[in-house]
Amino acid sequence: MDLDLDGFDVSLIGVDDPSFEEDTVTTGPEDFLSAIQYIDNHWYGERNRRGRQMDLIGDYAGTEPFVLDGEALLQEVLDDPLLGIARPSDVSYQILHAKYLLERLLQKFVTRSANFDIVFFQATRHLTQKTGDTPWVVCSRRLARRQLFDHLTTHLTSVSEVFCFSGPDDPEWARYILDRRPMFVMTNDGGPVSDNRETAAPALCQRAFIFEVMARSIPIALLHGAIFRDSKIVTFIFEQGLILDSRGLLGSKFWACIEKTYTYLEMRERQTNFGNPISPLRLHLGAPSSRESLWTCLQEASGEMEYPGLLWCFILHCEALPLISLRNRAIGSQRCNQDLDAHLQGQFLPKMFSLIDSYLAEQKLDLDIDGNVFVAFLGTLLSDASLSLPRRLGDSLSQIAASIKSPSDDPLHLDALKSRFPVQLSRSQPRPLAAVPKKLLPFHHDTFDERFSLISLSPNEVEKATQYGALEFGRDTAFNDKFHWHNTKRHLLPKHLGGEQAKPTDERQRMKLMRRHQQFISRLTADAATLTGALGARFNRLTIVAGRTDETQGKGTKHPVKGNKKPGKKEKPMSSTEKLRAEIAAKKSKQDADEHLEWWEGRLKELSGSDLDKNLTTLTALERNPRTTGGWLRDEVTLYRLHLIILKWIAQVHDQETDAVRDHYTVAIMRIVKGLLESERLTLTIHQVITTVLTVLGFERFVTPPPESQSDRPLCFKFVKLVRSKSGRPLYDFMRITEDPITWQLRLFGEYMDRSMDSKPDPRVSFSPDAWQREVLDCLDRNDSILVVAPTSAGKTFISFYAMEQVLRASDDGVLVYVAPTKALVTQVAAEIYARFSKDVKNGSLWAIHTRDYRINDPQKCQILVTVPEMLSIMMLSPPLARTWLPRMKRIILDEIHTIGQEGGGATWEQILLLAPCPIIGLSATVGDPEKFNQWLGSVQEAHGFKHTFIHHPHRYSHLRKFYYLLHNSAGSIGTFKGLGKHVSSERMRFLHPISVLSFGSRTLPTDLALEARDALMLYQALEGLPNVLTPEERERLRPQNFLSSSKPLRQEDIIGYESELKRVVRTLMDTTNSGVDQDPPLLALTRRLTDPRIGQADDAKLNMLPDREVFLQNLLGLLGDLHAQGDLPALLFSFDRIACDEAVYSLLDELEKAEEQWRATSSEWAEKMRAYESWLAGAKLREKQKERAAKQRPAEEDAPRGAASDTSWEASFDPSEPSKDFSFAGNFVSVSKESVEYEISRLGKWSGVDPRALAALKRGIGIHHAGMNKGYRALVESWFRQGYLRVVVSTSTLALGINAPTKTSVFMGDSPFLTALMYRQCAGRAGRRGYDLLGKVVFYGISFDRVQRIILSKLPSLTGGFPLTSTLVLRLLNLMHGADSAPATVKAVQSLFQMPRVIWDSQEGEHQLLHHLRFSIEYLRRARLIDREGRPMNLFGIAAHLYYTEPSNLALVTLLRAGVIHEICSNKSMIKAKRELIVLFCHLFGRRELPSIYTSKENLEKVLRLTKSASRVILPPLDSKARTALSDHEKQILEIFTSYASTFAIQNSDHLGEDDALPLSRLKYAGSGHGVGGTLQRYLEQNTTPVVVRSLFVANSGHGDVFHSISELAATSRSGIYLNEHTIPSMERFIASREGYKSSFALNAYLYDFYIHGQVSTLAIANGIRKGDIWYLLDDFTLSLTTVRGALEQLLTKASKEAVVDPEDEILDVDSGFGEPDEDDTQGKNDPKFSRPQGVTDRDWRVYEVLDEMLRELQEKFRAMWA
Repeated sequence: MDLDLDGFDVSLIGVDDPSFEEDTVTTGPEDFLSAIQYIDNHWYGERNRRGRQMDLIGDYAGTEPFVLDGEALLQEVLDDPLLGIARPSDVSYQILHAKYLLERLLQKFVTRSANFDIVFFQATRHLTQKTGDTPWVVCSRRLARRQLFDHLTTHLTSVSEVFCFSGPDDPEWARYILDRRPMFVMTNDGGPVSDNRETAAPALCQRAFIFEVMARSIPIALLHGAIFRDSKIVTFIFEQGLILDSRGLLGSKFWACIEKTYTYLEMRERQTNFGNPISPLRLHLGAPSSRESLWTCLQEASGEMEYPGLLWCFILHCEALPLISLRNRAIGSQRCNQDLDAHLQGQFLPKMFSLIDSYLAEQKLDLDIDGNVFVAFLGTLLSDASLSLPRRLGDSLSQIAASIKSPSDDPLHLDALKSRFPVQLSRSQPRPLAAVPKKLLPFHHDTFDERFSLISLSPNEVEKATQYGALEFGRDTAFNDKFHWHNTKRHLLPKHLGGEQAKPTDERQRMKLMRRHQQFISRLTADAATLTGALGARFNRLTIVAGRTDETQGKGTKHPVKGNKKPGKKEKPMSSTEKLRAEIAAKKSKQDADEHLEWWEGRLKELSGSDLDKNLTTLTALERNPRTTGGWLRDEVTLYRLHLIILKWIAQVHDQETDAVRDHYTVAIMRIVKGLLESERLTLTIHQVITTVLTVLGFERFVTPPPESQSDRPLCFKFVKLVRSKSGRPLYDFMRITEDPITWQLRLFGEYMDRSMDSKPDPRVSFSPDAWQREVLDCLDRNDSILVVAPTSAGKTFISFYAMEQVLRASDDGVLVYVAPTKALVTQVAAEIYARFSKDVKNGSLWAIHTRDYRINDPQKCQILVTVPEMLSIMMLSPPLARTWLPRMKRIILDEIHTIGQEGGGATWEQILLLAPCPIIGLSATVGDPEKFNQWLGSVQEAHGFKHTFIHHPHRYSHLRKFYYLLHNSAGSIGTFKGLGKHVSSERMRFLHPISVLSFGSRTLPTDLALEARDALMLYQALEGLPNVLTPEERERLRPQNFLSSSKPLRQEDIIGYESELKRVVRTLMDTTNSGVDQDPPLLALTRRLTDPRIGQADDAKLNMLPDREVFLQNLLGLLGDLHAQGDLPALLFSFDRIACDEAVYSLLDELEKAEEQWRATSSEWAEKMRAYESWLAGAKLREKQKERAAKQRPAEEDAPRGAASDTSWEASFDPSEPSKDFSFAGNFVSVSKESVEYEISRLGKWSGVDPRALAALKRGIGIHHAGMNKGYRALVESWFRQGYLRVVVSTSTLALGINAPTKTSVFMGDSPFLTALMYRQCAGRAGRRGYDLLGKVVFYGISFDRVQRIILSKLPSLTGGFPLTSTLVLRLLNLMHGADSAPATVKAVQSLFQMPRVIWDSQEGEHQLLHHLRFSIEYLRRARLIDREGRPMNLFGIAAHLYYTEPSNLALVTLLRAGVIHEICSNKSMIKAKRELIVLFCHLFGRRELPSIYTSKENLEKVLRLTKSASRVILPPLDSKARTALSDHEKQILEIFTSYASTFAIQNSDHLGEDDALPLSRLKYAGSGHGVGGTLQRYLEQNTTPVVVRSLFVANSGHGDVFHSISELAATSRSGIYLNEHTIPSMERFIASREGYKSSFALNAYLYDFYIHGQVSTLAIANGIRKGDIWYLLDDFTLSLTTVRGALEQLLTKASKEAVVDPEDEILDVDSGFGEPDEDDTQGKNDPKFSRPQGVTDRDWRVYEVLDEMLRELQEKFRAMWA
């Protein structure tokens, strides 16, 4: 059973599946369809429903290895509709084109750094060769399969290793899995099956293959339909837990049918192989055979051939091909004679292909065959017999012909052919014309003209733009981008900068605004206090006055540095005033010291009791007193703690000499000693005590000389005596360690070692920065651009605040923008800024927040703007801001910059970097291959004129120790939870040594796989115990006592060096293992020694079996109990599904409540407490009377403290409804009061709509954090977690990206496709944050052990980018320059694009190609009438630009508006019908989600809808026919424009590009001999060559010229040297392609339409396959798109009218910062005012607005009902 906590727990499997009866299993093919229906209904349909469409590289596998199914790979090649192989209409066999397709497809994986092996399964060959089809089809595809396999194994060995297995039950396949550990298998599933039984049989075998793979818990990814977009490979992923009884799940009858299906297919295969043997694919290791050997074999096998001359011609054509250039082979399909063509296709060629396939199965030979050239060759020889052979074939080929053995006396062997088949050679299709570039429409812009002159494009001054039909909305009026995108009456700028005057507000509105601001500041202050540790105290803000240095500003601004005084500089004599101040300060200091001494002596008397535990507890409280935080008293209090700990050890008589007790106390003592030795005020007396302690413990070598010139003072207490007075010998021998101090440190003291890395004092900061941090400071002082890559906890936080301080000090006008990837991080950073800095900014604020949901302060009038990348991109491309705000920008900080490589918003990050007008600071802990990314980033910054520096610090400050939790196997075995106080650790949390996980089979060590000190010791001891691994010299050199210094305590730097040497040995062992030299490699022996015994003894199947839902949830409380008992709370539990987070917390709450109820029912302690409480309640009246009587007797005093007479007994604060302490994880002794908890929970319960169970869990110290929770609730969880009240938080990745939520332990709770190498590091990094813990722990819970090993060994994928210069971005850039009047900042930003060597960091496309792409994008915008000839935006710009993130949907909508299609839809008299037709259209454009093909089969859909009784349609209704026509026409125009772009570029750069005759990966060239074959054959080839400029010659080999049928075809088949990314071309193909069309194998999910109709969330999950946790965001995005469209229409309608209606209410709350996207409430439509019809608007235009507005409001109403 699958572990399923994501809301997909309603299974549709087996509810009414037809039983697979015995009588249905026969030998005939008629049962294949019923067998497919059975497996789909019983299993595979449910896998499809649960499938996820994901990016394989960025979001799923990263650099993990996977299997690319070779058969599926070849299916994609041979099924290409352009390929000339096995066509029913001609005899083409264009193997060169097939090899090209194979290499192009593999190139898509290689360029995306995919890590894969290609694996062939003989059992699944039937889909590839189409067994059961005609002999022509089967034999052609079988031979092509063999030749492509040989090409892979001969010429593409550097791309991937190739493996062959008989099937999924092959023992070698099982061994491969254990050795290679593929993460998933990428294959095809056969797709939906029609009633054709011949196609059903291979598909059935493929389904069975997929089942057997997934039964091993190996996921499946679909190759067919995969989208290769930018750096991503997006496809469906299907997952399945381990199935132990895989055969039993589907039943023996099903498997009997599978066996008979294989038998049937093998029989059909033999029928089409002409008696030749059928051999599996296998690798050829010997030398290649010769063509002559093959010719002999073919001639021997063709003794009874009807026309032996055909064989002679076939052989001769194969010999001729190396002489013919690739261009001359591009002649298209040829015809000689209808009967001859039929004979070739039906008899001769199938037999030839079968013979050749059998030969190639045994011999290695790279044979070239070209069906088109063969027919041309044959036609040339048969058409003119009067010419001699040399005149027909040329001299070279004639000599070859003469050498070939003659099958008859006829010298040409063609007599019988000529008499039987009169020949008239011709092309099957007319020869296409050469491509002619289209002339361009005029365009002029000063910024672009100079650059465009480099590419010599001549516009046509006469040609007019395409004329459209009904053009509504004011026709071709210019667009002015100065309004809010969603509110047409709100200006972007204030009046003095071109906006309108803000409308006055009344008193009520001002009070409302003030209250909102006060509430926010109150929450921000609370957050800031938790972030800075200022709870209960004032913020120590740095007050800044621009233009003044820190020496001239107030208290707290200077960073004193010891020894920083310049030598030789004389101090000025003190004035009398300064002397007086000094005397007063000295007197005050002496008075304080006397008071502290008196206070301390009093406390020592209180601590004189014999209860040492009580004394230690009291001392802990005293250490929180401000008196003890500095000076001599801090050291003496610390020494007194050391005194008490030693006394406690001495008093522990019964076990004081045991190893465990000695380890415990020596660590505690040495921690204190280390702290005291680091004190700057260490006295001689304390130093003497420390020397004695070190000597007694056995650490004499670590004794340091006494401090020089340090004053001394006697102790206020007598330290415990440790040595004899006379002899000086230790009194307690048991205290001395029993091992070498180096070994002791490695084993026990690793986490307490000094972590600094060449740290030195620096006056610029208040701490001693490490070397890499000082380099950062130097770069910032030079105003460099920098990229800093350093692990979490390494110390990157100061960088941002130092840069902020620089900008604030420099002026009152400069702006620093801090960009964070999430809104939660934005709020946190703003809170820290609020707490750190204070500055009076005239007419503005120091900081502001700007996200899609909210804006705090004015983003345009602040000096530090904290925002998300989408909002900064909008602001940078806003014309009004380009003139006023952009020039003020001094620095951009891009936090978590690695998100640039993720699916979704990566292009926005790229745009910011490409257009940034100032230096940037990039910060990240997790950048894969950072040097590669930095090289591109540096080139971008240098193009802008900024020096760039890369700083990489690879070491964490605190280590992460990893554990695997062994779950109880059944819920019944867990036992009853008896409370935290009685809970004893179950020891189920087992340690994972980093090197032990290499047993999984990794081939490399991740660069960040770090070893703690004790890990290094364990590794050495394990290596030492293995025979013949270390040489005697290595053993001695690596012995810790020899390798590491013994004269002083070890530092982390020492361990890093030791770790490096040990890893070198491990890598050597890994190389030996990977080479396969040893059957029992030493590496596995090493990992066995390092593996925890309980894990090593566990059964592998059980370790890798996912727990069921009940077991998973009921073990959680035990895990948390163990963490509590071990002192490992607080903990963050990460689960990557929102519903799973909720379920886990609600389950914990339920278990705690049940356990508490049971304890209260049986506990005598609780019963006694309740009796006392009830007795106290019974005396309430008596106490009240006594209180009144006392009040009368005592005279009233005005200054008497309020509440002085209140009851202070425990009963007065006791509430039996509150959770008992032992059944709550809430922290004790924290700053969160009980009253505060009650108030906040009450407030959230009243206003937020948070689930009451989530609020109840808060009372027990458990929180939930994910994007689906209320924002106020999330903020409260973050704050309480930081304060220590919440000690357990279950979260998605929302707490992974930089959020300050320090935790002791990170728990990965259950597996997920989203648990990637990147996410693992982000989440694990929350543990052990600097300043909180010296060691973090990472626990894997409910995840298969193999998966855990894979995660730990995973490597970060390299960052890769897209092509950010889309048509919409070009449109926005033109709008930016026009609206900003070509302001210098905008011109510089745009021009810098032309100066970059590469726009994308993983591509080599240069300036000329960029200019061509840009110019033709402008041409498209001109023809779409979005800009005029000067580059000014036209009226529909608003829709296109404001929906930039949806391209090409935004441009499709513009097309439909221009064509009048939407007007036509909305003109329906029935408002209901109009709204439904319009919502269908919008669902085709926005929020598109595809469905797996099997799930949308007719049978499966009928079953789903019947079982769920759903109102959903599931599959989206087809696009309106008129809309399809309009988009098809527009697509033709787009195709024409970008074909012209490609042809123009190719023609102008033909000399540079050269001939396109080399394959893309292997670089094999097919240039011919230079002179060709000669004779009439050569002339015929030249006359019939397909003229191509854009098309690849390899594709032209199948007869295709420069006429393209789609953008995808243009991009996929263009020649080398032309960069065409179909995803940057605004193609309409996705909207108009039929489901069966090219590259469109998936139907669209109707989830948006269905929700609009019925509004049922549960139905979307069950029927539409949308996970509940995703629904809110999908609907929110769709609603936002519609809101944007409505806002643009309002502006267009207003412009088209004679008089605009202004509503003053619209500008009340945000008149000066109304830029960007709406507040969260506005996207739901709660506060949308009705837009009044402007005067002069036509009925047709207004009807469109009315339908859209009503449709949107109806959708918003259902949306609000859902999330309310």
